[in-house]
Amino acid sequence: MIENIKLQAKTALEELFKVANLEKGDIVVVGCSTSEVMGEKVGTFSSLDVGKALVETLYPMVKEKGCYLAAQCCEHLNRSVIIEREAARLWGLERVNVKPQLHAGGAFAMSLWDTLDQPCAVERVSAAAGMDIGSVLIGMQLRQVAVPVRTSVDMIGKARLTVARTRPKFVGGERALYVDELR
Repeated sequence: MIENIKLQAKTALEELFKVANLEKGDIVVVGCSTSEVMGEKVGTFSSLDVGKALVETLYPMVKEKGCYLAAQCCEHLNRSVIIEREAARLWGLERVNVKPQLHAGGAFAMSLWDTLDQPCAVERVSAAAGMDIGSVLIGMQLRQVAVPVRTSVDMIGKARLTVARTRPKFVGGERALYVDELR
């Protein structure tokens, strides 16, 4: 099952990368209920093995793009976000004092914390793209104009997958010209 979960996550992220127009330094946020991935109710069956497998898959891919992976914690930590301290400084994000645990933050956030060189927690980010694994509501962590991305993968394990990119707001009106690459 773990290898299948890794393959599903890899495929979904590759497809997101194709349309997200990410730039160096952008943030990609992932919210994940490992309980849902395992086919259980959110918050009832946290799996460190699943959290680690997803981080092992997603983190190198995001890093290779020159971007930062962020993990949204569960509601027990007010959906705070785990991210590399360098990214927090780059984006001017105020740190908060919390470290995710299995049932307060979640297995995915814990696994990312343990993987990052200098992890920290912040209250929120403004991510350029994201993956919501298990309907954990990452919308608050995305830039204002989120655009759904339909991937060939709609489940990771037994959890529903929602993927989004963002785009700049269209401003101006009927006389304005827009840059096609930013759509």
